[in-house]
Amino acid sequence: MYMHWMYLVSAIIFEVAGTICMKLSDGFTRWIPTVFMVFLYVLCFGFLTLSLKKIDVGVAYAIWSGIGTALIATIGIVWFREPLTILKVCGLFAIIGGVVALNLSASTP
Repeated sequence: MYMHWMYLVSAIIFEVAGTICMKLSDGFTRWIPTVFMVFLYVLCFGFLTLSLKKIDVGVAYAIWSGIGTALIATIGIVWFREPLTILKVCGLFAIIGGVVALNLSASTP
């Protein structure tokens, strides 16, 4: 019944994992992360495509990109020790708020 949402969650997970591998590939100079990156992005777009059978493209893309961006920014701060700034925090809240607003607008007639 809600399989399309599971597809979208899977797409987000594979996109985040692929982006981590992109960082670890060091500009395509490390083979293993590069191969994983390509594989994970193929899975990501496959699942995103399946989710679009039932979810509006604007809503699916906003959720996929917004949650993916928020997760990657958080992983960057925690794992890769990227700086945490007020502007970055405000931007993340704006992204999450936009995703929520789009999702709510899709459920209203």
